[in-house]
Amino acid sequence: MAFETIRQGRERLIALLITTPDLVLDEVASLGIVTEEDYEALEKLSEPRERIRRLLVKVQRKGERNCEQFLECLKSLFPDLPPDLQPPACECVTQTNEAENPEGGTSSEENREENPEATVTLGKNEVENPENAVPCEENNLETPETTLPYKANNLKIPETALTHEENDLENPDCSPSSGKIDTQNTEDAISSGENDPERPEEPQKPETVLSSGKGPVTPNSAITPMKDGSNNPETAFPSKKNDPESVRGAGSPEKEAAAVSSERADSEGSGNSPSYGGGRQPAAVKDGANPDSDVPTPESRAKRPGVVMSVKRGGTDTPGSSASAETPETSPNKIYGERRGAVKAILSKLRLRKFRKKKLRLRDLMEISPESLKDLTPHALEDLPGHFLRKLMALNGTARSTSLGQGASDEDTSEDEEGGMSGEVFSLRTDNSRNSLHPLDVLCAVLLCSDSFLQQEILAKMSMCQFALPLLLPALDSPKCTLMLWAMRDIVRRWRPHSLAESRGFREESLVLIKMPTISFVRMGSCSFSKSKFINEVLSPTQQHHDFFIHQDMESGNVPREIADGLVEISWYFPAGRENSDLFPEPIALTNLRGDIESHWLQFSFLTEISSAVFVVTECISEREYALLSSLQGSTTKYYFILNSQAGKAKETLGLLNKLAPLLAMNKSQLLVKEKSNNSAELVKKLRSIFRGIMSSTPKSTSIQDMAVTARELGIQVEEDSGECRTALEHVKEITAEIRDVAKYKREMLTLQGDLWKSLAKVEKELCRMKDQRDVPLEDYRSQLRERCLELRRQQNQCDLTSGMVKFISGIRQLQPAEKHHFLKWMKFHLDHIARGNLSRLRAEYKEKCRALGDDAQHLAKLDELISASSLGVEHFMRELGQFYEAECSMVKEGSLGNSQRQFIHLPGIAADLMLEGFPMELVDGDASNIPLQWVTDVLTQLHAKLGGRSRMVVITVLGVQSTGKSTLLNTMFGLQFAVSSGRCTRGAFMSLIKVAENFQQELGCDFILVIDTEGLKAPELAKLEDSYEHDNELATLVIGLSDITIVNMAMENATEMKDVLQIVVHAFLRMEEIGHKPNCQFVHQNVSDVSAHEQNMRDRKHLLEQLNEMTKAAVRMEKQSRAMKFSDIMDYDPEKHSWYVPGLWHGVPPMAPVNMGYSESVGELKKYLFEFMKYQSPCRVSKDIPQFIEWVRSLWNAVKHENFIFSFRNSLVAEAYTQLSVIYAEWEWDFRKEMHLWMSKAETTIQNQSPDDLGPGTLETLRLEVQRMLHNGEQKMLQSLQSYFESGAGNLHLVEKYREDFHRSTTFLRHELESYLLCKSEEAIRIQKGRCKIDCLQAGYMKTVEGKVDRLLQDCRERERELTPKELKREFAKMWKETLAELPLESLPLRQVHKDILYQLRKDLENRGSLVKQMLHKVQSLLSYQNKPFHMKKEYLDLVWYKAAMELLSQQCWREVEEFMKYLVEECRRYVGQKIHSGGDYDQTYCRELLWMINETLHQKMAGKVRTSASFEVDLKLHILGESASAFQKMHENFLKENDPQRRLEELRPQYFSTFTDLYYKKDACQKRAFDFCDMCLRPALWEYMKKRLGIEIVDDFLSSSESMEYGSRSFFQFTVQKKLLEEMNFENYVKYIDNYEGFVKAWIQTRLIDHYRETGDLRELERVVLAMIMKKILDALETIKCRDALTISEFLDHFCQTLCKELVISKDSLEVVLFKNTASVGQFSADIQTFLPEVEESILLGWKELGVEMVFTQLQFKPQNEIFKRVFGCGMQCPFCKVPCEAGGGDHKEHFASVHRPKGLGRYREDATDRLVYSLCSSDVVSSKSFKNLDTAFKWHPYKNYRQFYPSWRIQPDPSVSASDYWKFIFTKFNHQFGREYTAEPADLPPEWKKITKTQALDSIRDVFNME
Repeated sequence: MAFETIRQGRERLIALLITTPDLVLDEVASLGIVTEEDYEALEKLSEPRERIRRLLVKVQRKGERNCEQFLECLKSLFPDLPPDLQPPACECVTQTNEAENPEGGTSSEENREENPEATVTLGKNEVENPENAVPCEENNLETPETTLPYKANNLKIPETALTHEENDLENPDCSPSSGKIDTQNTEDAISSGENDPERPEEPQKPETVLSSGKGPVTPNSAITPMKDGSNNPETAFPSKKNDPESVRGAGSPEKEAAAVSSERADSEGSGNSPSYGGGRQPAAVKDGANPDSDVPTPESRAKRPGVVMSVKRGGTDTPGSSASAETPETSPNKIYGERRGAVKAILSKLRLRKFRKKKLRLRDLMEISPESLKDLTPHALEDLPGHFLRKLMALNGTARSTSLGQGASDEDTSEDEEGGMSGEVFSLRTDNSRNSLHPLDVLCAVLLCSDSFLQQEILAKMSMCQFALPLLLPALDSPKCTLMLWAMRDIVRRWRPHSLAESRGFREESLVLIKMPTISFVRMGSCSFSKSKFINEVLSPTQQHHDFFIHQDMESGNVPREIADGLVEISWYFPAGRENSDLFPEPIALTNLRGDIESHWLQFSFLTEISSAVFVVTECISEREYALLSSLQGSTTKYYFILNSQAGKAKETLGLLNKLAPLLAMNKSQLLVKEKSNNSAELVKKLRSIFRGIMSSTPKSTSIQDMAVTARELGIQVEEDSGECRTALEHVKEITAEIRDVAKYKREMLTLQGDLWKSLAKVEKELCRMKDQRDVPLEDYRSQLRERCLELRRQQNQCDLTSGMVKFISGIRQLQPAEKHHFLKWMKFHLDHIARGNLSRLRAEYKEKCRALGDDAQHLAKLDELISASSLGVEHFMRELGQFYEAECSMVKEGSLGNSQRQFIHLPGIAADLMLEGFPMELVDGDASNIPLQWVTDVLTQLHAKLGGRSRMVVITVLGVQSTGKSTLLNTMFGLQFAVSSGRCTRGAFMSLIKVAENFQQELGCDFILVIDTEGLKAPELAKLEDSYEHDNELATLVIGLSDITIVNMAMENATEMKDVLQIVVHAFLRMEEIGHKPNCQFVHQNVSDVSAHEQNMRDRKHLLEQLNEMTKAAVRMEKQSRAMKFSDIMDYDPEKHSWYVPGLWHGVPPMAPVNMGYSESVGELKKYLFEFMKYQSPCRVSKDIPQFIEWVRSLWNAVKHENFIFSFRNSLVAEAYTQLSVIYAEWEWDFRKEMHLWMSKAETTIQNQSPDDLGPGTLETLRLEVQRMLHNGEQKMLQSLQSYFESGAGNLHLVEKYREDFHRSTTFLRHELESYLLCKSEEAIRIQKGRCKIDCLQAGYMKTVEGKVDRLLQDCRERERELTPKELKREFAKMWKETLAELPLESLPLRQVHKDILYQLRKDLENRGSLVKQMLHKVQSLLSYQNKPFHMKKEYLDLVWYKAAMELLSQQCWREVEEFMKYLVEECRRYVGQKIHSGGDYDQTYCRELLWMINETLHQKMAGKVRTSASFEVDLKLHILGESASAFQKMHENFLKENDPQRRLEELRPQYFSTFTDLYYKKDACQKRAFDFCDMCLRPALWEYMKKRLGIEIVDDFLSSSESMEYGSRSFFQFTVQKKLLEEMNFENYVKYIDNYEGFVKAWIQTRLIDHYRETGDLRELERVVLAMIMKKILDALETIKCRDALTISEFLDHFCQTLCKELVISKDSLEVVLFKNTASVGQFSADIQTFLPEVEESILLGWKELGVEMVFTQLQFKPQNEIFKRVFGCGMQCPFCKVPCEAGGGDHKEHFASVHRPKGLGRYREDATDRLVYSLCSSDVVSSKSFKNLDTAFKWHPYKNYRQFYPSWRIQPDPSVSASDYWKFIFTKFNHQFGREYTAEPADLPPEWKKITKTQALDSIRDVFNME
């Protein structure tokens, strides 16, 4: 048995099937061996083995018969299947029927009992189609005869006797059987309910199959239908056997039969039910058969008499006879099985089964996948749906082609073909290799598997391509055929009837609402010519043929249809208003029924009801067909017959037509005969004439919406009748019922987006531009504007939700997702319809007024405004929601509304859901030219959250002149739904999201593509506005700034507009280049159709590039930049690669023109290139995610609102990237500095260890070369790090690319700074050492003398008779010491009068300054008298004579400016003097010269040409500075002399000499003592000095790697830290220090923070231990060197030791000499003793540092950590020329200085001239105002703030990024206003009241936002 075969061969079967699991699974699913649910469950398993294993288990569970079917399936798939795995022979009783009726046998009862799952087998034809097994249960017929009398339509119907022949008697169970076993029994076969738990119980089959409905009875029917449509099954007749085009059909099932089928379908998971009108068994169609035949469904609304027919066993047709109702071939269940099987087979072939339940959606189709880059040619049947949809979305005219592409395998190169073996070159072989499907089958399958919204899109695109649309879809997944009303709702057509030709008017309406005559074409019987091709000829103009309907001569049109029979297609003709070329004066619809009317009577009945005329195409008419047609008697529809006459049957046909003529009220003109000899053109011409006649004779006009009424009456389902669609429509009608006048409705119902929103937009822009400030103080004006903004928001918030908005919110919030989608679509349709009506009326009124009023501009302007306001769409309702949300947010921020009171907080989430569903979202409100920033931000934030944070995007935008097809281009390229031709053009900008398939995201470098569609530039309706150019510039700047790829769409006929657009685009790209954004640009030239366009336009491209270069230069000038630039500098543009020539959209003249194939293909090429470009750019492109996109929107829009975009742009992403770069650069800089400081420390130590002979002339040069080598290496290392960082792809680095040069220059600047520092330091160390060497030489001589004296004293004492006591020995030594010092010629360095030397230098400096200066200098007695005198400004210092009008106000300001300058200069000089004193050397004359040079240079830079000062100013200033300096230098000199006094130095050595003398005298073993002395006298001081040099460097290193390092990572971080701490402390004195003496404050701050840090953490002790441990290890290593170990004497040992450590330690030579004096110890023992004492020395040093305390440690350090960290955060030290805020730019040498936030200028000591009040305006506001300034730099002449860069070109003062950005300093100014006044000797500022409302929390929040510290 099959079950056992599978069980025993399980492993072998798994091994076999695992190779092709998908193929096996598809095959068993298509055959019904597994259910749909099983199929889907198995498909989800990723492991092939597990999938096959579970499949085998499922098959076995279904029973023996199922196992047999499965093995049969495997046998067909695997011909080489081993015999033991093949299916066992089936023992079924079969019965052979006559060839003409092979379907009459039954299965044996024994077999059924033996195998309860055995299914009913079918005849021979069923073997060819595995889908046609007949579901059947036991029949309740007790006798073979049944009589059913009844009446219909008030007519008495004769009884009908149904006679059963032998087959029926022998098979009382009505189980038809064939003479052959069905080897591929399908899912439609009946399984036992006991063995199939998924199968619901089926109702019992009715005794008789009856007809339902109230339509006419066909001649095929044995039963007349009942009027009430009760449960009467109907029986279909088989088509004529001899008709080569007639194929076996099926009748319509009765409701109970349908229920059975429906339940069976449900059990199989398909949901399919049989069609009314049935379907044809596809496999029964032989090659060459006409695909247009089927068996009719006897349903009609026409009244007709019943017809009684019978059929003999042999199946011979006799007029008036009928087949038995139980004939298996025609039973309803069998019809259903055939139809359902055919559908399943098609879906399996097309791989669409998975979309039977979960329908294909538009968003699935839009998804970007690798297939987007592949060739569209299908190579297998499964490729056809994708091919059709993708080409259709691209508006490609070949979308309907189902031909499969030939692969390499199709090229047969066998010897037979070459004539090598058979010798036959030609043969009549039929090539069946290229199997395909009929295009209509593919269309039906795709529509079946698409949701209703994708169906809409499919039909809309088909309409654009002028393809005939499906009007009635055959019964595919429902028991009824379907009217495609909803699917056509989205189609809008424009046309010009001849009645409007003269006025040039037009009509526009939704296609489903247009009433027009309908003419239908149907076929009866067979026909040798193509009806569809004939209709195409009728609809096509003479010189422009178009295939509206698919016909047999088209590609794949000859492939037999399998599921499309019964399809009714519809097409239209719309006139263009050209009487000479239009075929018809008014619109007309033509329908086309696929299949013949006999097989599809229901569809035919529908057509007879809705048509003005029906054309029946036939070749002959039989008696049966006559009977069928005669049932149409009484119909109001006109019937025409097109007869393609056949010889031999013409007479019979004409006779029957003549009989039919009176019944159908036909005349001679209603018969058209197509003879073979006739020209078809004549027939076409005649037909058109008939159409025109019908149209002129008051025909029946109906719309598709009206057709739905007829369809429902006939039992045809309308897809719009679904519950969700109806529910949505009810909600929409409640809203739209209130709309009559659009403009009025918008004013009353959409109140927030009207004047309130537009006023708000104007105020927001004025806040940035300050154009109307006039005489109002700047900050007062800003406060007024901010209050106005809040007031407008309050007014908005006070508005109640109108009834329309309440209903709209209810619709989008409460409806289920599908209902919500329908709701929005219905809204769109209804609003568009209403708007079209309003626009049509207003345009007509406008035209009438133009004629009547002439030049009455005022009235016409009102009408024009009304027309502009008559646009109404879903976006207006969404915009209103956004305004409600924004108003609410404003109230929350203001504090007048709590979070718990919010009503609209859920709205952004709803809008985000809509974006995910593919609805475009408004980014820029085109009516108000504004962005609802809070709304957009929160919607996108919600979207980011719904995407789980995976939202990397590539942004594509389009720009171009209005009405050049931008939206159509995007829709065609990406399948989007941007609004086109709906009575209005795009206004503003809309964005739509497209998902990228997961398997393509890595390659493309993004998760989504965001497409932004924009309104047209140069819009005529905006041209009259003054700021239209500005509006276009704003829009272009915004969208180009947001985009990664910008498509510039240009229509070649608009050359002037094109030039203007290019100018706008160039400006926008220039601005982007300035802010570090460089998008790609693609130029699309539309309406260029020549094949040689690209080549021919080479010169044009070159000319265009030249134009662009010129425009770039002009734009650079307009943007006030000095760089020479060309177009390629500002954007990624290659004229050859990035220029596209696209033919016009329409192929011909609309409205009947299809889409141009060239357009579709060109757009497809552009799309493919864009994806290839994105792939290529992916590795080096940093895709922005939604939060980054939000930041770009915010920053770009803020900058756009300012007049000067480039200097207004501020972006937190740029700031963040810049900060990160600054942080990493600071790390590189410290590494470089640290390396140089360590080198300097060693070099200085080495110099200090060298003798005078070693410090020759070449020493400095040697050091210079070494310095330059190291600096070069360090510089290159930093530059390489910089380059690597930019190449690393770190986040948003492309945004700071323009700053790379700044950091490159800063690196070079750092190298020069370090070079100057190192060389000066080295030179100074050499000079100091040389000076000390002279003293050291004298000292060495003195020590030699002392040692000689000590030696003689020692000998003398030893020669005495007795041993001296220690006391006596000490007395003798003291006596000798005193005498020796008295004898020595101790020479001290001469004491110099430094102040006199400096005064001499000053007099020399001023010797040529005139007599007055000489007189003043003559009075100077001593500079020291000036050291304590404060320097104050005096009136005589300013020479105001050169100001002709030397007003007092001017002198006051000038006074303050000069006083500020003087304080700055004095502070700089003090800093210089302090540095020199700290060096520890002696005074040098160069110090004074350098000081005077500094004073002179600063005076020249700051004062020359700006303000005149008197000679006394310069003299007094220099006297003051040099007086202070002289005193300091004098003290420095005296300290140096004291430190190097010979006697003092000798006295310091006296204890050591005495100790040595005592040890020698008593002959002690002094080795250990000498070692201790070496450690204590030599190493300990040297190690202490080492710590002083090195600890500072290590502290910096440690601190910068601590948790607090981030605060000092960049200048922005540091500013935030300091300002936050100041805010917490709120100490006025600290603020004054911070503002007035920033450098001093910062140094003190850093030192305090350092001390606090190490005091709190205690890390300093460990750091000291680490530093000391490093040098101690080096000492131990030095003691172990070979030279030291091999030394013969202590002297040699110590020489080698000192030489080894000469770069680390400076060992005192004096102390070393003492240690060496009379030292005869063993070298080994001495070394060992030193090592013994080293730990003690180490601990004592650490203890010494510990005892100092943290604060004292920092005073001891030679390398000051606070100074180094200060350099890191202080930067260039420049301050804003207005408010004194410090520069935050990274590096030390940058092109531009900038600060994140500026302060009120009063804090920088600015005051009003007239009142002496502190000024409270901010320079960041002033620079965008019309105000002016004057100061020292402008020579006290007024200068506009907007042009401040004329005087301060290196400063970039940006407007505040938000209205709250400067709240911090406003709060501080408000708190300390009076204190600042007193401090600055000015009146306190008269601050705006609004400033007093700012809280401390708001102040902190403002700097947190400004410095990006979220």
